[in-house]
Amino acid sequence: MAVEALGTPLALGNQGSSRRVGRSVWLVPPLLVLVGLVVYPLVLVAQESFTGGFATWRAVVGSGEFRAALVRTVQIAVCSTVGCMVVGTFLAVVISYVPFPGARVIAGMVDAMLALPSFLVALSFTFVYGSAGVLGALVGDSGFLTTPWAVILAEITFYTPFVMRPLLGAMGQIPRVQLDVAASLGGGPWRVLRQVVLPEVRPALAAGGGLTLLLTLNEFGIVLFLGARDTTTLPMLVHTKGIVMFDYPGACVIAVVQVVLSIGLYVAMRAVLTRQGGRRAALD
Repeated sequence: MAVEALGTPLALGNQGSSRRVGRSVWLVPPLLVLVGLVVYPLVLVAQESFTGGFATWRAVVGSGEFRAALVRTVQIAVCSTVGCMVVGTFLAVVISYVPFPGARVIAGMVDAMLALPSFLVALSFTFVYGSAGVLGALVGDSGFLTTPWAVILAEITFYTPFVMRPLLGAMGQIPRVQLDVAASLGGGPWRVLRQVVLPEVRPALAAGGGLTLLLTLNEFGIVLFLGARDTTTLPMLVHTKGIVMFDYPGACVIAVVQVVLSIGLYVAMRAVLTRQGGRRAALD
C-alpha cells in the first residue's frame, strides 16, 4: 500500500512532465519559421544599417529630409486615424441602431473592403479628383491629388472598415434590454449613445484605432500611387534611398527607425488595452 501510494504521485508527475515536453516540442517549428522569416531578415537590415558605422546613422537621422519625413508620417497617420475613428463610429452606429433596408448588405461590404488592396482606393481617386476625373471635368485640375490631404482622405476611405468591424461586433453584443431600460428612464437617443453605447464599445474603438494607426504609419501603396508632393513619408524614403538612389545603408537606417516606431506603438497599444480590460473587469 505504501509503495502504491508513493508510486502514484510519481507516475502522475512523470506523465505531466512528458506532456509538457511534448507541448514544448510543437513550439519548435513555428519558432523556427518566425526566426527564419522575420527575425533573421530584421537582423540583416540592422546589420546593413551599420555598414558605415555610426556615421551613417548620424548622417541619416540628422538630415532635414529624414526629420521632415518623420513629422509628415506621424501627421498623416494621426489625422487618418482620427478621421477613421469619427467616420467609423458614425457609420457603425447608423448600421447597428438605425433601421433601414440594406443594412446587412452594407455590413457585408465592410467585410469585403478589408480584403481589397489599398492602391485601388488611390486609383479610384484619380477617376474622381484627377484632371480627367468627374470633379476635374467640372472645376478643372485643382491639384488636390498632389496634396497631403488627398493621402489622408484616401487612407480614411480605405481604413475606416478596420475601425467599423470591431465596433459592429461590440455593438452587436450590447443587450437590447439595456438600451430599452436607458430609454425608459428618460434618456434620449444622444444621451443613450453617449452614456451607454460609447462606454461599452470603447475597448473596441481603441483596438480599431490602434490597428489603424499602425497600418497608416506604415502605409506605402497609397502614397506611392498618388505621388503627392510634400508627402514623403518614412516608407517612401526607404523606397527612394534603396530602390532609386541605391543607398542601402541609409535605407536600412530608416527601416530600423520605422520598425522601432511600429514596435513601440504596438507595445503602447497593448498596454492601453490591457489597462482598459483590467478596469472593466474591476467594474464588473
